[in-house]
Amino acid sequence: MIMRTISRALGAFVLLPALISLSAGQVKIGHFNSAMVIKQMPEAKDAQRQLDQLVDGWKRELAQMQEEWKVKFEEFDKRKLIMTDIRRGEVEKELKDLDQKIVAFRNDKFGQNGELFRKQSELMRPVQDIIFTVVKEVAEEEEYDYIFDKSGEILLMYTNDEYDVTGLIFEKLNLTPPAQQSNPAIRN
Repeated sequence: MIMRTISRALGAFVLLPALISLSAGQVKIGHFNSAMVIKQMPEAKDAQRQLDQLVDGWKRELAQMQEEWKVKFEEFDKRKLIMTDIRRGEVEKELKDLDQKIVAFRNDKFGQNGELFRKQSELMRPVQDIIFTVVKEVAEEEEYDYIFDKSGEILLMYTNDEYDVTGLIFEKLNLTPPAQQSNPAIRN
């Protein structure tokens, strides 16, 4: 989700001016892999730990609510034949209300615009700001006209590794590139 946000922002900001400028003369274009960079950033790892702790707490709370519903339902199911119609209706309403509470909790925490989404945006905003700042510095220092993020939705059918600036991003952030990635453009 975060990668999609970064990619969309870069794409909207960069793609149209890039196409316009291509007709004006020679343009220097670079690309980098923000997903690889984010995986190595201590700030992103810390944000993910915080999110994981939050999610674990919510999952425990949700499991408790579901267990409470299950116990109440099993008790109701055992006794429904000896209950009065009024009491049976009351218990059915309690079960329905508890079920709605569970659904509302799940949506409030994990839904499309739920607390998890908001907290993730809040915690990752500083990471995104750092990346944007460093990408801008690399672009200015290396005289790139445009830098694309190739890890997101902007599809590049071909990239010349000569213009991959992921290594420069790692250097600026004082991060070590992951060992499993064999990328000749990453400078050490």
